[in-house]
Amino acid sequence: MRVTKKIAVLSAASALALVMSACGTDDENGTTDTVQDAVPTMEDDTTMDDGMDMDDDDMAMGDGVTTVDDVFGEACSAVPTDPSDPGSLDGMVADPVATAASNNPLLQTLATAVAEAGLVDTLNDPNAEYTVFAPTDDAFDALGEETLNEVLADQEQLTSILTYHVVPERHDRDAILEAGELETIQGETITISGSGDDVTVNDATVLCGNIPTANATVFVIDTVMLPPEE
Repeated sequence: MRVTKKIAVLSAASALALVMSACGTDDENGTTDTVQDAVPTMEDDTTMDDGMDMDDDDMAMGDGVTTVDDVFGEACSAVPTDPSDPGSLDGMVADPVATAASNNPLLQTLATAVAEAGLVDTLNDPNAEYTVFAPTDDAFDALGEETLNEVLADQEQLTSILTYHVVPERHDRDAILEAGELETIQGETITISGSGDDVTVNDATVLCGNIPTANATVFVIDTVMLPPEE
């Protein structure tokens, strides 16, 4: 059975036009959840062509890169607070988005789905930048066990759904609200509306947003969004 529009609003959440050739593939052992080597970091000081020095904070302005101080939303309180925990906001900053999601207690089903779709390497690409709308475990549970298992077993459909949650540029809350509509790597567009901390994406509500990872800005949402039917 394939998921249809009848599932469209699924209450409660790195990952997702897809360039299929860029998708991660299984390794020799048949696993898909290996991650990239350490992501290279930017030099502390960068010199502009005009000779003006610019530090990391200046470079982050306007490019969708957020900090833990920018995070908003009621579900953020469910994220571990111990900075040494890799699933905490401080811990997620250092990891690429697929790895960061796998460490976050709100996003375990998403991490499993990303691995099943073979998208771990794609989402962990240190040279890529993403905005990821990440459905929570509760959002996936709303599909029902039978439907969820069937979707997880259908890699083509699963890839389409996951890549519909990923924008191939990095945006913070203000940028997505200003844009109003963004094209995903799946190829279809999503619509963003709201103001302040009240943000919706299609029919999904942002529960915790502006979460920084090494290569993405993440918005945890309460619904699995389905691409429009062709």
